[in-house]
Amino acid sequence: MKVQSKCMAAVLALCLSASAGAQTGERPLTKEKGVAVVTTTTIAPQVRGFKGPTPVKIYIRKNKVVKVEALPNTDSPKYFSMAAGKLLTVWDGKSVKEARKMQVDAVSGATFSSKGLIGHVQAGLDYYEKNK
Repeated sequence: MKVQSKCMAAVLALCLSASAGAQTGERPLTKEKGVAVVTTTTIAPQVRGFKGPTPVKIYIRKNKVVKVEALPNTDSPKYFSMAAGKLLTVWDGKSVKEARKMQVDAVSGATFSSKGLIGHVQAGLDYYEKNK
């Protein structure tokens, strides 16, 4: 899936996230000990894997992605783990700017879960850029 279409989804997600975050009380961006943590649960609820949203936590230090961590979701564990196992580390060590520009391919056999993860990471990185 092209990053451009994911960016469009991320823009929509950002518009919706303000009201969603206010309703749940969750803060999408927190900072602790020099690390910014972006949680995409309320940022991109419409970005879905096969069976529902596939939120992530993105850890950022000194404007570089430290790691991306999957959060609980309702996707099929077999396919989600295939996608997560190959995708969650592709952004590690990249600057936020570089990571936002990456065109990450879906994992064959786990396309929906992959697209959900990629969409959540893109939405989270976009949110970080606008709110850091």
